[in-house]
Amino acid sequence: MNISIVIPLLNEDESISELTSWIERVMATNNFSYEIIFIDDGSTDNSWQIICDLSKINTNIKGLKFRRNYGKSAALNCGFEAAKGDVIITMDADLQDSPDEIPELYNMIISQDYDIVSGWKKKRYDPITKTLPTKLFNWATRKMSGIYLHDFNCGLKAYKNEVIKTIEVYGEMHRYIPVIAKWTGFKKIGEKVVTHQKRKYGTTKFGIERFTNGFLDLLSISFVSKFGKKPMHFFGTIGTLSFIMGGGVSIWIIFEKVYQIVTSGGYKRDITDNPLFFIALLAMIIGTQLFLTGFLAEMISRNSTDKNKYIIKDKCN
Repeated sequence: MNISIVIPLLNEDESISELTSWIERVMATNNFSYEIIFIDDGSTDNSWQIICDLSKINTNIKGLKFRRNYGKSAALNCGFEAAKGDVIITMDADLQDSPDEIPELYNMIISQDYDIVSGWKKKRYDPITKTLPTKLFNWATRKMSGIYLHDFNCGLKAYKNEVIKTIEVYGEMHRYIPVIAKWTGFKKIGEKVVTHQKRKYGTTKFGIERFTNGFLDLLSISFVSKFGKKPMHFFGTIGTLSFIMGGGVSIWIIFEKVYQIVTSGGYKRDITDNPLFFIALLAMIIGTQLFLTGFLAEMISRNSTDKNKYIIKDKCN
């Protein structure tokens, strides 16, 4: 199979049929073998019924329905598990991503041997309250990840099958799939300018909080990618340095006390009257706790095989 098109959605019943017809025309024109995988992320409208009806007409259409809303990352992860195509295309269901971009995205993966090709909505039809935070978010991600894409959050992307079968998307990490892929070893990541269409139906499902969550997710994935398999390197290093600093200060305070007694004689201030002693003691305690945290995290990371589980309520086709 040439292409798997993975489409997560939430309450998009007005656009599903139109999007499906558009994709079918593009696939037929280019003689692609394909499948369309809709992941209904707990919709409360008529989206699931439309997907099931379409799957009866076209056997290339498949659907997965979550029992409740888990989020876009969970939907993509389940879609990736089900995808069988050589190239996997992800896109949103709101008609703001154009299926006409699919053939060139496919060719960039197959002919130019990219691992990932990310869409870049160079000209956007969003208000400045959305575009400005997006630019800041993309700038921060570029600096922290070393991947120089203009639009990390664009839903229109193409992947080699090997990439999506290797990585796991969880939490709200869908924004950082190129980052996850790079740190997994897939380094040939390209970009293509794609058309951004005005939303035709409904309203956006994402609020301003996605930018705050996005930044926190970036910090999280940066930490996990570097220390997820070796947490002792992080916690153990900081803990050891803290303990050594605290211990060194404590020894210096004690030595100073003994030296003053030997050289000057008479009563000197107790060590416990020196505030620096308590700071040093605190540093030693924190250092010990951090070291033990790293030790426990190391044991957990070596023995844990659990993955996030998402409850699928129903399937069609």
